[in-house]
Amino acid sequence: MASAANRPAQPEGATGVLVLADGTVIWGRGFGAKGEAVGEVCFNTSMTGYQEVMTDPSYAAQIVTFTFPHIGNVGANAEDVESAVEGAVGCVVREDVTEPSNFRSLERFQEWMERNGKIGLSGVDTRALTRRIRLSGAPNAVIAHSPEGNFDIPALIQRAQEWAGLEGMDLAIRVSREHQESWEGGYWRLGHGYGRASRDATPHVVAIDYGSKDNIFRNLVRAGAKVTVVPAKTSFDDVMALKPDGVFLSNGPGDPAATGEYAVPVIQKLLEEDMPLFGICLGHQMLALAAGAKTIKMHQGHRGANHPVQRVGEGWGETTGLVEITSMNHGFAVDADTLPDSLEQTHVSLFDGSNCGIAVKGKNAFGVQYHPEASPGPQDSFYLFEKFVGGLG
Repeated sequence: MASAANRPAQPEGATGVLVLADGTVIWGRGFGAKGEAVGEVCFNTSMTGYQEVMTDPSYAAQIVTFTFPHIGNVGANAEDVESAVEGAVGCVVREDVTEPSNFRSLERFQEWMERNGKIGLSGVDTRALTRRIRLSGAPNAVIAHSPEGNFDIPALIQRAQEWAGLEGMDLAIRVSREHQESWEGGYWRLGHGYGRASRDATPHVVAIDYGSKDNIFRNLVRAGAKVTVVPAKTSFDDVMALKPDGVFLSNGPGDPAATGEYAVPVIQKLLEEDMPLFGICLGHQMLALAAGAKTIKMHQGHRGANHPVQRVGEGWGETTGLVEITSMNHGFAVDADTLPDSLEQTHVSLFDGSNCGIAVKGKNAFGVQYHPEASPGPQDSFYLFEKFVGGLG
């Protein structure tokens, strides 16, 4: 840990700070909510969609460093919120947030951050911070904002050091909805807003919510499904009582091995019943664990809207080898070296070769590590919703 003697002095006008567990102190200008929050510092390379990123439950207990320097310049609105539950606790940006310049803006990003209890820090060399994460891994840290510039740095360092970190932590239970819900939202169109789902639609998909983004459910509706969303700890019997034609396993935060303690037994029973399954991100990892694979903590994770993924599995026909540009947000991954014979690897990352897709042999059950619903990101992978819903009969 850095000693008090060699820590940088607080610059004049500094109203925010990021304090890493190793004692590193990074000063800046605070915005948004006041106070302090602890989490893991990661980075996201997306150039757009900062509001969707900040409201993605998969970022629970994380502080997002945006590599794109101009964050907040298009303001905020009610339509781009991905979930009403906990998302990222704060963000670090390069430039000060300017006045919004977008016809969809309803409020300034600073005001939206404050209203939602999220702490921002601007004026930081985000390239240097991102390089540090790439070289040394994602650190635990505390982000703090005080308009008066009053900070107890030793206490902040101690809090960062005492925080246990994401490994071994089940966060899905913290961000999952508490009650069953009939999903009603349809797909968004410019000038029309969100449509309405038809409760008369078939097939019927039961979605297990480990911390899902709303746009996933909208895409299931767009593909023709009726969607019922249930809490993360819903039992196998309660899922089957809803008479699903297929079950969706959502994204979410935290260590998949911890969430798997209650999720995996349910998924294993669904596999035994030959229930069609589709998993995204954490749901993909849950499916892999249920089939006998293992997951690992990544060095820096994958987070951004520009990640190339290649189809490598059998069954893709002429499109085997095709590359999709995808949206990603995950700090854990399925360990490809542990895939049992019952699983086929269907997608791999072209950045580092990590697993990005699996299919259960002989069953209509598959998962992808990336986010085909985008928000933000490219739309190359929308076909996966049609593949799942279209295969339910």
